[in-house]
Amino acid sequence: MAGIYIETFGCQMNEADSRYIADRATSSGYDVVSDPASANVVILNTCTVRDNAERRAYGRMTQFKALKRADPSLKLVVCGCLAEQDRATMQTRVPYLDGVFGTSDLVRLGDALAAWRDDFSDDDLTESRYLQRPLGGEADCVTNAFTHLRAFVNVQRGCSYYCTYCIVPYVRGRFDNRPLADIVREVEAAIANGAREITLVGQTVNAYREPATGFDFAELLARVAALPGLDRLTFLTSHPKDFTPKLASALGSIPQLAPRFHLPVQCGSDPVLRRMNRKYTLAEYESKIAVFREHAPDWALTTDLIVAFPGETEADFEATLELCRRMRFAQAFMFVYSPRRGTPAARWEPVPSEVGGARLRALAAVVDRDVRAYHDGKIGSVVRALVQGPSRKDPTRLAAKTGDNVTVIGHARGLGEAALRERPWLDVRLDAAHVWGCDGTILGAARRFDDPSPVAVSEPAFRSPI
Repeated sequence: MAGIYIETFGCQMNEADSRYIADRATSSGYDVVSDPASANVVILNTCTVRDNAERRAYGRMTQFKALKRADPSLKLVVCGCLAEQDRATMQTRVPYLDGVFGTSDLVRLGDALAAWRDDFSDDDLTESRYLQRPLGGEADCVTNAFTHLRAFVNVQRGCSYYCTYCIVPYVRGRFDNRPLADIVREVEAAIANGAREITLVGQTVNAYREPATGFDFAELLARVAALPGLDRLTFLTSHPKDFTPKLASALGSIPQLAPRFHLPVQCGSDPVLRRMNRKYTLAEYESKIAVFREHAPDWALTTDLIVAFPGETEADFEATLELCRRMRFAQAFMFVYSPRRGTPAARWEPVPSEVGGARLRALAAVVDRDVRAYHDGKIGSVVRALVQGPSRKDPTRLAAKTGDNVTVIGHARGLGEAALRERPWLDVRLDAAHVWGCDGTILGAARRFDDPSPVAVSEPAFRSPI
């Protein structure tokens, strides 16, 4: 069978796009493989939100040149945000690419895969190709025993807010909301395929408006949550501007929602927020969090933070530290500002890189302390978590995710792959906490989120991860 290898950079939007590519490929007769040397088609789904992602993507194209040299029949394809940004120059810069597909070209890419399929036969792979091993990288969307348990469903593409640091509106376009009926059909198909958790994905997902009826995001959540067979529902990523009391009420009243709310604040300084064009003040952000807490007091609050944005002073940075101390985020994704070609902020005077690095380390010290304290508070409890598969650091142990997005790792004697496919909800007693998550002991497994755990697991002695 022809093989396709997909390597994904970037956010959940890109991951959702990669799932679409994988589905189109398998329906055309491909096998999704985890080794590029075993593939007839290699796809890099790229990101351009930060300079590091862009450099990594071009680096991977260079590494895959060895495979093309060993076997010219291999198709090397680049898609995603970087492909959209550089579509006019990418094939000149990387002449051995077989295709460049922008963010609006996924259907065309799927059609190309179907057209190429008959060009490959089972004996196409040359021996010389297996001598090539491109370094780095990691396959995403590889079909395994647990892939079907989670589904990402795009509800919206693009963004119309034009934050001064963000390239997304330029590479994904302005808001384009999908019809509610299309979203529901895709969720129903994922549930029928065995999905236990659905993540609704959009660049500014809570700005969703149904094109025909004007249904807002709170109404979309209620409609999807009511679908038979859905265990857990979550969404990414929200914007403070569009967080309303109506949405807060929905968060507190829809039981299928995972108890985690991700609301990027980016910075704790009003002058910096204005330069970022974030469309809210710090006071407005905190007032929205207060409303959120009224309706969902037990939920985890997570965020995004940028340090060293052009013009950020020490006082601005200290305001961000103070915000984090007040908010006590359960998790935060932290970045040093990275200029993106074509955005307004890229033309502004940068903060020195050594200052940015020092600020990121100082911010991480504050945030990580609160994250660790959040995890410490779980020790001794039994949580229900959806299995992900073997731990990457220790394949003898299982990794799973709780509803509030905490990674838990534990032993599971007596639960093989077949049993976990049928009963993927694990009851885990948490024994030790870390910044990255928790170690624990798996006590049982259930078929559905609300079911009891009919399968008991023998309790091995606790062992810290390698």
